[in-house]
Amino acid sequence: MDKENKSKLKIKVVRNFSEEFKRAKVKELEQKQITISKLVSLYGVSRGAVYKWLYKYSTHYKQGTRLVVELESESKKTERLLKRVCELEQVIGQKQLEIDYLNKLIEVSSDELSVDIKKNFITKHSNGSELIETNTSGV
Repeated sequence: MDKENKSKLKIKVVRNFSEEFKRAKVKELEQKQITISKLVSLYGVSRGAVYKWLYKYSTHYKQGTRLVVELESESKKTERLLKRVCELEQVIGQKQLEIDYLNKLIEVSSDELSVDIKKNFITKHSNGSELIETNTSGV
């Protein structure tokens, strides 16, 4: 036989997996420890064979049984998102009250001390690289 004919001839290797092995792999599939694709690639078995094992040895998957996998329903998702929006609006409201309180405190303090507190503070440069001291009172 020449080299070309040898490469065309391939001997089919028949492997038999024990019932114990099949049951173990089905159990791993059911517990989501392994996927069908991973099982196929690891052991060189066909997808059809894996499904036959599932139908034969699984308590959950039987031939003809349909498993419907749905995404979270839109109404539940919308409800959850609306609840989150409400929570965030509450936080914003609380922060706005805090800002209003602090602004009023600065205003009252400025009136009592006869000094414009807002104009007498240290601010950061826009890029944060240097500090600029602002003092408009001429003191």
